[in-house]
Amino acid sequence: MSNRDGTGGSLVGLRVLDLSRVLAGPLCCQLLGDHGADVIKVEPPDGDDTRRWGPPFVADDMSAYFNAINRNKRNVCLDLRTSQGHQVLERLLEDTDVVVENFKAGTLARWGFSDEQMLERHPRLIVCHITGFGADGPMGGMPGYDAVTQAYGGLMSINGESEGPALRVGVPVVDMVTGIYAFSGILLALNARQRTGRGQVVDCTLIDTAVSLLHPHSASTLADGRVPVRTGSAHPTVAPYDTFEASDGAVFIGIGNDRQFRTLVHQLGVPGL
Repeated sequence: MSNRDGTGGSLVGLRVLDLSRVLAGPLCCQLLGDHGADVIKVEPPDGDDTRRWGPPFVADDMSAYFNAINRNKRNVCLDLRTSQGHQVLERLLEDTDVVVENFKAGTLARWGFSDEQMLERHPRLIVCHITGFGADGPMGGMPGYDAVTQAYGGLMSINGESEGPALRVGVPVVDMVTGIYAFSGILLALNARQRTGRGQVVDCTLIDTAVSLLHPHSASTLADGRVPVRTGSAHPTVAPYDTFEASDGAVFIGIGNDRQFRTLVHQLGVPGL
């Protein structure tokens, strides 16, 4: 996105190293690139898993899925399991402002790139970790996909019809919101670096995101102890806010206050309601 003076996006001049794959990390880095950052995506010899998540494919080795979350990036193939790969990574970090990774917790540290080591060598570097369940705690280090944390974090329990089974949300909402949270955290760290001259560690987990998305069910439970239930397309606290059958098909009506309800019943020709 360009500034009005035509000088490019607000992040022009920022160098980002994208060591992530699948969705949350790549989306975060794509957002940075959309605003002018120079993003270098590092892929292993086999490529990002999502290159093969198709059909459909937009090229021989590129699925539509991969293509949609990796624009505005330059690519390099690097085997980080080798000492040669580590040497190249260290050279790349010399000119990097932000590094984003979503390996299993502790992987970079085993390769000699712990937070402490990277920040000692590159004190202005901002390091962003994205993991399933974090690095510590009873589930620390465990891997996690979007659907796994939707199930474990409770999102599936409130999604679906009241008499039906728990359902995965139809889009990878946990991954995508985690990517946006990571993007926000990096921007905050960049702002702090302007003041302090030093980088920070941004730590995002899918399970934290899943729990954060439980509003308003979580707030209601904390207020009165009610266990949330599935309500289909209806709102748990506001009505009418649901899908209704009409003569020409289904219609969704969302009413958030009494004024809107008065307008609705007037338009329906039933002001007595």
